[in-house]
Amino acid sequence: MYSEWRSLHLVVQSDLGHLSVLHSYPPLVGRDVANAVVRPLGVTLGTPSTDSLLKTDKEVKWTMEVLCYGLTLPLDGDTVKLCVDVYTDWIMALVAPRDSIPQPIAKEPNLYVQTILKHLHNLFLPRPEHYSPMHFRLCQQVLTAVQKLARESGGGMARETWEVLLLFLLRINDTLLAPPTVGGGIAEKLAEKLISVLFEVWFLACMRCFPTPPYWKTAREMLANWRHHPPVVEQWSKVIASLTSRLLRFTYGPSFPPFKVPEEDANMIPTEMDNDCVAQTWFRFLHMLSNPVDLSNPLTVSSTPKFQEQLLGVSGVPQEVIQQHPCLNQLPQIFFRAMRGVSCLVDAFLGVSRPRSDSAPPTPVNRLSMLPPTTNTTPPHSRRHKPTGVTKTASKTSTASITHQPKVSHQPSSTSPLSSPNQTSSEPRPLPAPTRPKVNSVLNLFGQWLFDAALVHCKLHAGLSRDNSMTALATQTGVELRRKGSQMSTDTMVSNPMFDANEFPDNYESGRAEACGTLCRIFCSKKTGEEILPVYLSRFYMVLIQGLQISDYICRPVLASIILNSSALFCSDIKGINVVVPYFISALENVLPDRELSKFKTYVNPTDLRRASINILLSMLPLPHHFGKVKSEVLLEGKFSNDDNSLHDKAVTFLSFKLRLVNILIGALQTETDPTNTQMILGAMLNIVQDSALLESIGAQAEVGSVDGSHALAKSHSRNNSGISNASGGSSEATTPDSERPAQALLRDYDTAAGLLIRSIHLVTQRLNSQWRPDMSISLAALELLAGLAKVRASVESADRKRAVSSVCSYIVYQCSRPAPLHSRDLHSMIVAAFQCLCVWLTEHPDMLNEKDCLIEVLEIVELGISGSKSKTSDQEVRYKGDKEHNPASMRVKDAAEATLSCIMQVLGAFPSPSGPASPCSLLNEDTLIKYSRLTSTSRKNFRYFVLDNSVILAMLEQPLGNEQNPCPSVTMLIRGMSGRHAWTMQLFHQPRGARASQKVFIPESRPTPKNDVGIRLNVKHRPFPEEVDKIPFVKADLSIPDLHDIVDKELEMQHDKLRGVMAKQIEYETTLEHGSEERRGSKSFPDVLTDCKPPSPSQEFQTARLFLSHFGFLSLEALKEPGNSRLPPHLIALDSGLPGFFDDMSYLDLLPCRPCDTVFLFYMKAGQKSSQEILRNVESSANVQHHFLEFLMSLGWPVEVGQHPGWTGSVYTSWSINNNNNNGDSIPPDDTITLGDTGGGVFNGEKRVLYYADALTEIAFVVPSLTDCSAESSESSFPTVDSDSQMELLPNLLKQSNLTLELFPNHSDNVAPAQRSPTVKSKKMPPGRTIPPMGPETKVLVVWVERYDDIENFPLADLLVETSTGVETTANSSTSTRPTTSGQDVQVIFIHPLKTGLFRIRLHGALGKFSMVVPLVDGMVVSRRSLGFLVRQTVINACRRKRLESDSYNPPHVRRKQKIAEVVNRYRNKQLEPEFYTALFQEVGVSSLDRDPTPDEL
Repeated sequence: MYSEWRSLHLVVQSDLGHLSVLHSYPPLVGRDVANAVVRPLGVTLGTPSTDSLLKTDKEVKWTMEVLCYGLTLPLDGDTVKLCVDVYTDWIMALVAPRDSIPQPIAKEPNLYVQTILKHLHNLFLPRPEHYSPMHFRLCQQVLTAVQKLARESGGGMARETWEVLLLFLLRINDTLLAPPTVGGGIAEKLAEKLISVLFEVWFLACMRCFPTPPYWKTAREMLANWRHHPPVVEQWSKVIASLTSRLLRFTYGPSFPPFKVPEEDANMIPTEMDNDCVAQTWFRFLHMLSNPVDLSNPLTVSSTPKFQEQLLGVSGVPQEVIQQHPCLNQLPQIFFRAMRGVSCLVDAFLGVSRPRSDSAPPTPVNRLSMLPPTTNTTPPHSRRHKPTGVTKTASKTSTASITHQPKVSHQPSSTSPLSSPNQTSSEPRPLPAPTRPKVNSVLNLFGQWLFDAALVHCKLHAGLSRDNSMTALATQTGVELRRKGSQMSTDTMVSNPMFDANEFPDNYESGRAEACGTLCRIFCSKKTGEEILPVYLSRFYMVLIQGLQISDYICRPVLASIILNSSALFCSDIKGINVVVPYFISALENVLPDRELSKFKTYVNPTDLRRASINILLSMLPLPHHFGKVKSEVLLEGKFSNDDNSLHDKAVTFLSFKLRLVNILIGALQTETDPTNTQMILGAMLNIVQDSALLESIGAQAEVGSVDGSHALAKSHSRNNSGISNASGGSSEATTPDSERPAQALLRDYDTAAGLLIRSIHLVTQRLNSQWRPDMSISLAALELLAGLAKVRASVESADRKRAVSSVCSYIVYQCSRPAPLHSRDLHSMIVAAFQCLCVWLTEHPDMLNEKDCLIEVLEIVELGISGSKSKTSDQEVRYKGDKEHNPASMRVKDAAEATLSCIMQVLGAFPSPSGPASPCSLLNEDTLIKYSRLTSTSRKNFRYFVLDNSVILAMLEQPLGNEQNPCPSVTMLIRGMSGRHAWTMQLFHQPRGARASQKVFIPESRPTPKNDVGIRLNVKHRPFPEEVDKIPFVKADLSIPDLHDIVDKELEMQHDKLRGVMAKQIEYETTLEHGSEERRGSKSFPDVLTDCKPPSPSQEFQTARLFLSHFGFLSLEALKEPGNSRLPPHLIALDSGLPGFFDDMSYLDLLPCRPCDTVFLFYMKAGQKSSQEILRNVESSANVQHHFLEFLMSLGWPVEVGQHPGWTGSVYTSWSINNNNNNGDSIPPDDTITLGDTGGGVFNGEKRVLYYADALTEIAFVVPSLTDCSAESSESSFPTVDSDSQMELLPNLLKQSNLTLELFPNHSDNVAPAQRSPTVKSKKMPPGRTIPPMGPETKVLVVWVERYDDIENFPLADLLVETSTGVETTANSSTSTRPTTSGQDVQVIFIHPLKTGLFRIRLHGALGKFSMVVPLVDGMVVSRRSLGFLVRQTVINACRRKRLESDSYNPPHVRRKQKIAEVVNRYRNKQLEPEFYTALFQEVGVSSLDRDPTPDEL
């Protein structure tokens, strides 16, 4: 910078202005004169009002000669002190002249002050005694006076005086600080004051009269001689930080994050200094220290003239002796401090600076405080890890002086690049400022120092140093490596003996680590689309490869610093970054599977190191699948794999890294103890398992697994690199202490998704029931992972699926059985989450319950949840349900168990329902059924309503539907229960279904015609007695009754004849009648129509409601009786549907959803956008969005029409429409036939279409808000109208007004132009009498696609929240006390940034808390195109479940329905006596519509 200018170094040295005339005399003469002259002057100082003794110029000059000599005298008397007092009084003539100051000085202050300053140099000359407090105080007095002079002189000080003042300060600093000193001397005591005064006066000089280049050059040269004093670098770090803070303020404006420095440091920079002066001073001061990397080279530091003078006075002292001088022992600490200072500047320019709580170096203070080793007999292998100590004084000074330096962090948990072990891990990682400079600009400023410092004492291979890409930068920046001779050959692998690692163990690692971490932060701050010079990239990769070296010598501070600061390295689109993937894998193999990290504990908090390692792992996991068989053409050090086996000369594929990455992941999970880190690993597991399964499902895996020669070679190579055998630094024998590598011992095949899935299930289930049980955050994440694994489509044996279900059951048993004092809301939340996980497994794999043992286990757990205990506690004892005392863990647990039971009974095997996945319920209601019945009346009062067990409402229509051909007892029922509304039609037949299929319609057969000619007719005379009776002889008794003719006389004879005649007539008459009737009968046809018997016609009236209740056992004498000891109603009661409001309450019950409803709002943010209007307008055209965004949209769900969709649409105003089909056959208007290809997703804005996803347990609406140009009228037409058969019109006064508006946010939407309001904001106002069912807490998630990652900071969340109204937040009668979300604090936001590689970077934003960290997506994760939609959807489901878990008063859907049913029962119960109830069963409903006979057609 100053090469063309001369230095004043020689001028300063040859300046004899500090010599007096008395120096020519013998010492005794000078001492006596000085003692005699100074004493009277000292007397006048005490009385300022008296005039000075000296009146003329000659007197003053003579006296000054004496004072000049007096300053060199010994300190035993008070002469020196009086001289100092006089001079410090006189130099104030430039500030405020006093009477005690001689008149000549007052007249010509500049001239005399210049002379006085030269004389004062004598005070700072070395004294014979080592250290004197008096000397220290006098020097301080002079420095304070000079400081005051510079501060208060104003414009009275001439440029010449300023220059003399600067040279004076440079000279005294050089006198005291340049020689090698021993601890405890005056130089150590004064160093901090000397440097601070020099810098402050220099700043004042810059402001008043800017120093000329020779002065800057001299200062730079001299400062290089003082760098072995810690305060020099310390003060330089402080002042350059203060200057940078001022520089950033006017360079980047107020929006740039302020670089905060301590008040006392900022005060060193004069506030009056203008911006141009600050900029000029900043650049010169930045280079004032020369190259800070020289501090790592004792040879350079000890090659200054003063070192040579002092130590080479005796010839033959070797260089090694110089380097072992005690003052050089502090160089490692000084080097670190210089690098920390540069690091702070870099962070300030990147905009990630924050106040630092402490600035402790990565090497702990207790290590620095150790005394130097007395002997050098340590074996080399041990010596390598042994610290070299510095004196306690130095360590105290250095650590005390750096406690106020600003702290800088790029990690979420580290407060410094290598944080101390006792720091907390909860601080969020700040993003670099969006307006930060480019990477190239920062490296142009600091790159040379950082690259050199990052390779200090590295053993470089010759091949690397000869690389052409290196020479350009090497010549440009003057690589220190070559100057230091740290280059070495690949054969010997030994460094220059001067800097062998054995001689300087761990010394300079902290500074090197700081430089490496800073470089990583610089490269991680690369903006989207920014280009970095290839020469910087290649140099950076060389730094990484050296820092991540684990084969020869692991430099743990450097390794830790690189890992801590490289979280975003693989997700920043850095060109060629994948070259270092193998080195990072090898490094992670040494960090993550190591449980203790004992060798890293002295440098860094192990939790932070593991978290950063996991972040890097998350960003590398998709690489093997994504790049597959792509081979790297770059061979570093002759080998890409960093392996020493026979394949080292072949480029390997990315796929070969998969096994190693999976092993690291599994090893990390087995050794991790921190909850946050564990949750990150769990999220990564689902990512890799799902990605493998999807890859196999599209057939790529078959291609990868083909066993030809090259593939088999690659596979064997992946085995060798997996860390199971001789991997690079991954072998468990070489690098892991005590063989603590459990993951490496698992020789399981992870090449298939099924194998990976099984291993994941085993790992998670085993830990879920051991280490993770007490921790809520890990438990919730593990259960979410298990639920996600249930949805992975991979062929897994039933035993492994049963293992997952069984482990969740065991988990529930354990948590329920914990002692009562441990039961808390959090514990019950864990149990509820476990039941939900159980439901997911059962719905995804319903065939599991076909196995008896699995079914029994699940039902036992349900019983435990509902009642609090199992019926079968052992093999012998069984407690029946009626005998048990119901004591569930809590009502929430009971509700969750009931939901599981409902899922088993209602959902398993029945999803999707005939209505489709959008509705698990029937889409039929009373109105629809009436339409299809034979009834002429369309009144709903034709239904009978009963309630069973206070939980199921039966609506019975006793008329068969119109399409029924065979008349039979038919009843159509709407069953409204806790799980929804279901429609059934039941018919009573006396034949099985198969026999009925062949049965013909019943037609009675006619009587057969008689056949009279059958048989022979014989005339037989009938006798009353048989003939044998006549042959029996009479006895006397027989003859006791006389015959008739024996007793007849004439009179009797007459009567007898008369009687005989009457009888003859009667016989004749009867015979005539008999013949007549025979003749008549013979003349008639057969059979007689009037008298013939016919079978009765089939019955048409059956009282089927009574039949149903009777046949199913609901109708009994006991069922109608009130339970004696309970407030519950009877098991069977009738409802009075005639009461007002009954059907409104039925409709309200139908509106209660059967599944949780979640909403996702998707936004597309183009590069550089900041306003909500711009973001909403993006999705109107496909030309505005990337095609990957549209592909992502379609992977989330399927499109549905809002007006006809029976499920959730993202708004309570348009959801749950049923049978909204136009009966007139009109097609959809032409303007609605918009295909997705014409828009950027804006067609799914919720006005006419949304994207929808549903499974058996949840439903999600995906809405893409947009700006539309429609008028308010067209907006209204998208809502259900009065004519449409929507459930919305079942409620009173709903949508009856044609000009109805539904305005939710009048204040916000009034500020938006009418033609630019999105459908979610426009024209929505609560209609009078409208009741919205309680939905619980509003569960919505925002997903934002950002083209440029830095724009995340500018996302207008508060403005766009207005567009995300679902109507849930307005429910006044909601079961929760949710308030409208007006700030983004409670809203989860998922940012998706597409990388150039085709992968996607994830950033999460949301509320902090114990329920906040949701898997599988983790902040900083990189995911593939295949699994992006699945992972986002799964994260949304889990986030919304967590929000419901967190809510104090959330009730599950089945509970809300049960409560409403109970309310309906209480309100509309028909208070009939039992006789009246039975009578009503036999009476018809709606007689007015049934008083006609059925027509023949109906028969």
